[in-house]
Parts: sequence; structure tokens; C-alpha cells
Amino acid sequence: MPKSSSNSQLPPPLGRDAALFLDFDGTLVGLAPTPEAIEIPPALVPLLADLRDQLGGALAVVSGRQIDSIDRFLAPLRLPAAGEHGVQRRDAEGRMQEQRPPDLVPILDVANELARVHEGLLVERKHAAIALHYRLAPQLEAVCRDAMSRAIANHPQLELMHGKFVFEVKPAGVNKGIAIDAFMTEAPFAGRTPVFLGDDTTDESGFAVVQPRGGIAVKVGSGPSLALHRLESPRAVYEWLVQARDMLAARPQDTASQPEESPRSPR
Repeated sequence: MPKSSSNSQLPPPLGRDAALFLDFDGTLVGLAPTPEAIEIPPALVPLLADLRDQLGGALAVVSGRQIDSIDRFLAPLRLPAAGEHGVQRRDAEGRMQEQRPPDLVPILDVANELARVHEGLLVERKHAAIALHYRLAPQLEAVCRDAMSRAIANHPQLELMHGKFVFEVKPAGVNKGIAIDAFMTEAPFAGRTPVFLGDDTTDESGFAVVQPRGGIAVKVGSGPSLALHRLESPRAVYEWLVQARDMLAARPQDTASQPEESPRSPR
């Protein structure tokens, strides 16, 4: 369980040697009643493109969404990304790694039946996961938890993850921390200082990876967290990123301080 970070501080300015990892929903964009209802600030995409260039390409989105959903909302930008909490991962060269999806039909049947019986529930079928959203019916949290827990009881290859108004069944042993670790072994991320911003309990595994590496973990919003730094909202994240872009643009680039790229594996 994450510990309280009531004494957390604002994150320091972003250095040019950073490897920046950003959650999507609740961090880059505000939460919405349904995953498709989010609004992308018009200036967000060019801001991320600027930061990617200033960081030598070392910027990735690490999300519970599928990568094609991230791409659609950030078009025409295509960033390195981890989707479905790391089930999918696209590196800086554009190469995709994707776990084979488990048999989710029994889980999907349970979730669909719940949504049929209870108004306000939304079932989201992903590549290798089933998400049951109850944001429009928060009083059904216990009902959703119990039903989904029973559904995976005889499926040790699956695990139930609880996020903000969502229960998600996904492959066991996959999380955002593992995805960030994988990025950190590759160019252009290797040798840099990892910085990860996220708002949900599903981001704690990323915080647990980043801070022991000497990096910066930033919890967005309220609630207990391992993160030692905090920003209040996606709006505060946006303002911090704008400040980072402007400071990096004003600072002469010291090529001698750039981290060495790790050897690239043959294609």
C-alpha cells in the first residue's frame, strides 16, 4: 500500500538529462465520465512535441489506455508509449512489443452481465484486459469488486487492479513500473534521470521504480502515495510542463552533459 506523502513538495525544474514518463488520464488530461469523453487542450500536443525534442526524444506516455487510443488523442504526435499498464510497449524506434492476450471471455461475460443489470456501468474491452468503469455509478463499487474478484478466482494468470472508479482484469505481473524499467534500458532513455507523473494507485509501481534510481516521482492530485512530489491537477501538470519547456529552451544545450546512448540492438 502506498504511504502518505503529506509532506510532499512541488517537483523541481526539469533537467535536460531527464527521461520524462507521463500518465495520460488524470495527469495530462482531466478525467471524464467515459474514456472517450476526455478533452485535449489545444496546446498540449505541440507542448509535448517541444519537450520530446528538448529531451532528445526521451519522453514517453505510460497509460492504462491502449496505445492506439493514445495516438488518436495526440495525433499527429506518435510518442514512445506503454499501453494497458505495460501489456503493450512501443519504443523510440517505433517497434511494438505486445503480450498475447489471455482468455478473457469468462471475465467479459461477468462484466457485461453486471452492466446489463446495473445502470451506469461501462465495460471496456482492451487488447489484453477488461475494464469495468463505475464512475457514473459509484455506489456500485463493492458490487463490482466482489463480482470481478470472483470472476478471476480460478485464473491465476490474471489479476484485478483497482483504479479511479474502475476495476480492471489484466495479465498478472504486468505494471507501469516494469514498463518504465524497460524503457530505461534503451536509447534515448538509458543513462538519464527518470521523472514520472501519475495520479492513480496504478501509477505507484512506477513511482517505486523511479525514486530508487534517483529520479523524481510526482503524484497528481490528492491521496496517499509513495511519490515525494505533488502537483494538484492536470492543469498544474500542464503549467509545470510549460515552465519546463520554456526553461529548457532558454538554457544553452550542453552536449557534453548529455547521457551516452546505450548500444542499440540490431533490428
